[in-house]
Amino acid sequence: MGAAVQHEGGCVCGAVRYRVKNPPLRVAACHCTFCQKRTGSAFGVGAYFNADDVEFLRGELKSYRHASDETHRWLKVDFCANCGGNISWTLQMRPGMRAMAAGSFDDPRWLKVEAHIWTRSTLGWVGIPEDVGLHEKGSESPNLRE
Repeated sequence: MGAAVQHEGGCVCGAVRYRVKNPPLRVAACHCTFCQKRTGSAFGVGAYFNADDVEFLRGELKSYRHASDETHRWLKVDFCANCGGNISWTLQMRPGMRAMAAGSFDDPRWLKVEAHIWTRSTLGWVGIPEDVGLHEKGSESPNLRE
């Protein structure tokens, strides 16, 4: 049996470093208004892993807990205490999982977005490829591939 796949990443200033092993369970682009504000961009992209597949190597994380204005479920965003770089988040609806901010990987080109969620909030100038799953709201399915 071969070695597990590993990828590393971190924040802008380099204070926080992490490693993931095994492929993500899902990679999704979220167009909700919270992710637009959280990233300062048109959408956020997260690679979702089993929490046990994520290892923080160094650095101090600060957290912000947010309750959705629609579902009322919480999500907790973790960011570098020094530079504020967004690193990861956990969701009430996905216990035992951790999403890693795709742009925080040293080389995020290995990731492939499989789904776009909360597309009802997509900004008019954003183009979404035709070969991905689309969800007007979030994906409620326990199967992360849907």
